[in-house]
Amino acid sequence: MEDRSHKVLLALVMLFLFAVIVLQYVCPGTECQLLRLRALSPAAAAADPYRAEDETPARFVPRFNFSADDLLRRGDFNIKGDDLIVFLHIQKTGGTTFGRHLVRNIQLEQPCECRAGQKKCTCHRPGKRETWLFSRFSTGWSCGLHADWTELTNCVPSVVDSKKEVRLRPSR
Repeated sequence: MEDRSHKVLLALVMLFLFAVIVLQYVCPGTECQLLRLRALSPAAAAADPYRAEDETPARFVPRFNFSADDLLRRGDFNIKGDDLIVFLHIQKTGGTTFGRHLVRNIQLEQPCECRAGQKKCTCHRPGKRETWLFSRFSTGWSCGLHADWTELTNCVPSVVDSKKEVRLRPSR
C-alpha cells in the first residue's frame, strides 16, 4: 500500500511541475496577462498606451506627435518640373515590393520603361531625359546598399545635380 501512495504522490508532484513549466511558457512575465481580468475592461482599452501600468515613467516616449491634418495633407508633385521622389527603403517593411510598384504599375503620361530580365527601369520625365524617381529600381544603388536618411540627404543632391549643368540645377 505504501508503494502505491508513493506512486500517487510522485504523479501529483510531476503534474504540479508540468503545470508550472507550462504556465511559464504561457505567462512568462511576473503577472499572467490571461489571469488579469482588469486587462479586458473597457477602461484599460482606452488607457494611454505609453503609460506603464505601475505608473513608472514610460520607457518609450513618441518624438513625433502628428496631428490628423499632418497625416492627411496632400502634396502636389510636378513630374514635368523639377520635383523628385526619393524612395528611402527601410529593410523588412515591404520596400522591395513597393519600389517595384513605383516603376512598373503607376499609370503615368510617360511610364517607366522596364526591360525583361533587368531590375533597373528608366523613369524619365515627359519630354526630358532626366529621372523623376530616385530609387534602386530607377537609379540603382547610387548611394549604397540600403542607404539610410543621413546618407541619402548627403548623397542624393550630389548624384542628381552632377547630371545637370549648373544653370539648370533646381534650388532645393
